[in-house]
Amino acid sequence: MTLNDRVLGIFAIVLAAFMAYHGYGMNSEFSYEPLGPKVFPLLLSGFLALCGVILIIKGGNPVPRNPKGSSVRIISMIAILFFYAFAFQPLGFLISTLIMVTLVGKLFGGSWLHSLFGGIGMSIVLYLLFDLTLDVVLPTGLLEGLI
Repeated sequence: MTLNDRVLGIFAIVLAAFMAYHGYGMNSEFSYEPLGPKVFPLLLSGFLALCGVILIIKGGNPVPRNPKGSSVRIISMIAILFFYAFAFQPLGFLISTLIMVTLVGKLFGGSWLHSLFGGIGMSIVLYLLFDLTLDVVLPTGLLEGLI
C-alpha cells in the first residue's frame, strides 16, 4: 500500500472527530467571553475535517519517499517539542523557548551562534509580546525572582 492523499484525508477526519469530541466538553469556571473556550477547538476541528474531505475527494496522488535523513529530523523535532511541553512550567517561558528555538535552528542547518541568538531574540520578543501587549501571564520558572 502506498501512502497517498486519501489516507491522510481519512486520518485528518478521524483527528478532527477526536478534537471535536474532546473540545465540545470544554467549559470554563468563569465566563470571560460569551462563546466560551470550546469555540476554538470546534472551529479548528471543523476546518481540519473540511481539509480531510477535500483530500479524499481530490486525492490519490502517491507521496514520494522522504529524502535521506529527514526521518531523523522529524523524530528530533517531535522530541524537541515534547521537551518544550514538559520544560515550559519548571524552566519558565524564556529559558524553555530559548532552548527550543536554538535546537530547532540547529536542526534546520543553522550554526550554533545564529541559532542561539535567534533563540535569545525570539524568547525575549515573544515574552514581551505576550506579557506587555496581550496581558498573558507566562511561567517564569527558574527566573522567578528576576522578572
